[in-house]
Amino acid sequence: MISPAIADFLDTRSAPTPFVVIDLGVVTSRYDDLAAVLPGVELCYAVKANPGEAVVDRLAQRGSSFDVASPGEIDLVLGLGVDPAQISYGNTIKKQRDIAYAAARGIRRYTVDSDIELEKVLAEVIDPIICVRLFHDCNGADWPLSRKFGCGAADAARLVRRAADAGCEVGLSFHVGSQQRHLSAWDEPLQVCASAARAAGVTLDFVNLGGGFPGTYLDEMPPISAYGAAIMGAVDDAFPGGRPALLAEPGRYLVADAGVLHSEVVLVSRRDVDPRLWVYLDVGVFGGVAESLGESIRYRLRPTCAAPLSGDDDEVVLAGPTCDSADIMYDKTGYRMPVELAPGDTVDLISAGAYTTSYSAVGFNGFAPLGQYHVG
Repeated sequence: MISPAIADFLDTRSAPTPFVVIDLGVVTSRYDDLAAVLPGVELCYAVKANPGEAVVDRLAQRGSSFDVASPGEIDLVLGLGVDPAQISYGNTIKKQRDIAYAAARGIRRYTVDSDIELEKVLAEVIDPIICVRLFHDCNGADWPLSRKFGCGAADAARLVRRAADAGCEVGLSFHVGSQQRHLSAWDEPLQVCASAARAAGVTLDFVNLGGGFPGTYLDEMPPISAYGAAIMGAVDDAFPGGRPALLAEPGRYLVADAGVLHSEVVLVSRRDVDPRLWVYLDVGVFGGVAESLGESIRYRLRPTCAAPLSGDDDEVVLAGPTCDSADIMYDKTGYRMPVELAPGDTVDLISAGAYTTSYSAVGFNGFAPLGQYHVG
């Protein structure tokens, strides 16, 4: 469950909790595994998943490209010596001055889903590469990414045509949602990409397959090889005349299983208003476990008790330390923990390398942001 390098860190290092430990060796192996099952696909790491400098640097050393969402992420990646040609500004919601800044730093690839966003890019970037994002309902994903992003097929065809007429290289993208369970999730949006290109009368320069590749949480997921085979098969079905250039934006798959979030038990209580055991950790929804909202992402847990264990356990509600009633991570999942669990004991959240440090609030209730260490 925990890599030897992380286990050694937890056994031998004393650091204030809560914190995440990332095994960079696992990040490397995950990148290599995904590259092997998506042959010829340019992998653009979604920096937002974990923007730790050591993580980004390790992936840069492997030859990864990068999907960025802000000037801050652009600066991070370029500061590690990455070629601007390997950076895609994938956020569809950008200030015009941020587009101008990106262009001044050599970024040519931009994603849009509306006329006004396309106009901003065309006004600021010389010879841009335009990716038009399609709307997708993200059915089958534990963490959907629908509604806020993407346009319909008709708008996509029109925007692609407009960008092509402006002399741009053009492509289409979509995202099937994070932690996607269904191997067939890529089938329908790839068909829409092909039909939108035909409607536009444009030969696509590329298709961006987005992300969705899963981490390992409570539920069993198909192996990454099954995702690769399903996706490449869906590409061939949608483009029988030959594959366009392909990109993907992995985030969670590369870093989730590389990390463990180490937390301390602050309080264990049983109140007459709820017969279950309430376990309060020093990390919660606002401290980096935001993906527990709706109990969407359900981490594997490893409690460690100082007291001898009887073998008895009890159902628990897991909550964070803040003075906010929304800071309840798990109320319905039915986690169980030893009855001996007490303040000062620890609980590890396994596969917590993605969307934890990057979701951690800065100073809410005066708590420090979630720390991160690197091994391997």
